[in-house]
Amino acid sequence: MRELTIDNGIRLLDLSVYLEESHTLIIADTHIGFEEYLNKTGVMVPRFQLKELKKRLLEILESVDAEQVVINGDLKHEFGTISRQEWRDTLDFLDFLMGRVGRVVLVKGNHDTILGPIARKRGLEIVNEWKADNVLVMHGDKEAKNLKGVKTIIIGHEHPAIMLREKNRRELFKCFLKGTYRGRTLIVMPSFNLVTEGTNIQSSRLLSPLIRNIDEFEVYAVADGIYPLGRLSDIK
Repeated sequence: MRELTIDNGIRLLDLSVYLEESHTLIIADTHIGFEEYLNKTGVMVPRFQLKELKKRLLEILESVDAEQVVINGDLKHEFGTISRQEWRDTLDFLDFLMGRVGRVVLVKGNHDTILGPIARKRGLEIVNEWKADNVLVMHGDKEAKNLKGVKTIIIGHEHPAIMLREKNRRELFKCFLKGTYRGRTLIVMPSFNLVTEGTNIQSSRLLSPLIRNIDEFEVYAVADGIYPLGRLSDIK
């Protein structure tokens, strides 16, 4: 299992974050239905994500004593509709999680404008943020408001990835970022969308208003392990 402890009681597990004290597993940005979206735009990709998503998450869940899973935004992909793949695969995925943990929490992301009908099918509530002790989980597309008692903020939204080069070879790897926001530790999660690696943080404009001075953020690349690469400014 690819894992690394980066703070007291906070572990990076593959593409997820595990909070030891509250027995909570956090994932972000699965974007279920992304393959159908690509197919509609003329990009022919096989629809493999649900199978691989459950397989990868099962391995993570078997390595920890998780009592709940928090999905930190963008569970499904389409903004203003629910595609056939989203209806089928999102409900299947929620059933998979609900059969293995006691509670599933849906944090609203910017793609979740029409997630309500799916959530209601499984009796789940959609929240704007979720707190456990001194940890705040929010999607990251908006500014944080009430930070009283919060020491660590965990967001998604950015889908961060880092481009690593060796001679003429270049490869993009999903990554975690760790920096600060208003005096708190800020952890940015990679997407759990297995169709694409994400957004190259070295060359793309970042979207979250919580990320400031990106060059000072520490980068943790996810490959066959989780590798601390130092500050982004040093990697550049």
